[in-house]
Amino acid sequence: MTTDNEKQEMLIVTGMSGAGRSTVANALEDLGWYVVDNLPPQMLRPLVELVERAGTNLPKIAAVVDIRGGNFFSDFQEIVQSLRGGAQVRVIFLEATDAALVRRFESVRRPHPLQGTGTLLDGIGAERSRLSEVRESSDIVIDTSDLNIHQLATTITEWFADDDTAGVRVTVMSFGFKYGLPTDVDIVADARFLPNPFWIPELRAHTGLDPEISEFVFEQPGAREFLDNYAAALAPVLAGYQRENKRHATIAIGCTGGKHRSVAMARELASLIENFPGVVVSIKHRDLGRE
Repeated sequence: MTTDNEKQEMLIVTGMSGAGRSTVANALEDLGWYVVDNLPPQMLRPLVELVERAGTNLPKIAAVVDIRGGNFFSDFQEIVQSLRGGAQVRVIFLEATDAALVRRFESVRRPHPLQGTGTLLDGIGAERSRLSEVRESSDIVIDTSDLNIHQLATTITEWFADDDTAGVRVTVMSFGFKYGLPTDVDIVADARFLPNPFWIPELRAHTGLDPEISEFVFEQPGAREFLDNYAAALAPVLAGYQRENKRHATIAIGCTGGKHRSVAMARELASLIENFPGVVVSIKHRDLGRE
């Protein structure tokens, strides 16, 4: 059992249909929250019990609920108050203007869940009336009327990201062109403009992980200039990724076999960009173990 100071965080995401619950759920997942979408409201209490038993294995959990929860909203305050005994609970309410909601429903050609045989505005009005008390009691209210999905994700990041949460997690990957381009990369660079250590007998058995290869590669004309300029060019790209809430990126550097030049280049590039604000870097050598 956790103490009051060690209670897990729980976020209940609710609000108007069409106001962006799915976008918020995705953004929270990117920030490391465990998100349960479309949770039946009666499962909120068992969920808190699960969180308590899980301890630090589930430090932050979010439950997305909507108007289809039936009687849940009639005793919302009571349910939330009971949940606060087992977790640190906050309620976030998403709203938008009638015009914005009508536009969104029309764009996806779906009826409002409370529309019935009436119009979209009838359904929106009924939902707004039913949720009025929930809105008033919520901890955070966000109006998404003028926000696109990227701006809404940015807003959620500003509210809920930990101080040490990476803006973007970058994988720097080395690979060999002769084995094909990676299919899961965002940016590709080519190190084949440098002499290949493979053709030097005393270097062939080494890899880019060895100092002999690294020294050879960066002694070549243009090698250091290329890498420094490439890292500088990536700085505004990675900053832009963070502004657009692109949380994961893979930057690949290839050579012929993925064993020498690309490996040395990838390691050095990783050491340069890991100092960029909001960037956390890992390295992957896709073809290093191939014969």
